[in-house]
Amino acid sequence: MEADENVVELLKDIKQLLSHQKRIMNVNDLARYTGLSKSKIYKLTQLRLIPMGGNKYIRQKFFDKDIIDAWLMGKPNLSDEYLEAEFERRISKDKK
Repeated sequence: MEADENVVELLKDIKQLLSHQKRIMNVNDLARYTGLSKSKIYKLTQLRLIPMGGNKYIRQKFFDKDIIDAWLMGKPNLSDEYLEAEFERRISKDKK
């Protein structure tokens, strides 16, 4: 029984590693890949602070892994405080 559990855990690990080989990721893939929460990713997309696909005919968000890697290495400010302040700033700017 323990051997079966070990095999299942190993298969889960392999599945996760293989998912990182995808070049194009959706929000769920990106959350698993980066460790960011989905809500943080949605905030970043709404503020256009994260590079994403630009197909206006597809409602779902897609992200290119290579571009995301470069963006992450650029050390963007992903703190909740910064995102909330930026969100508020942009909302107040749009109201004027």
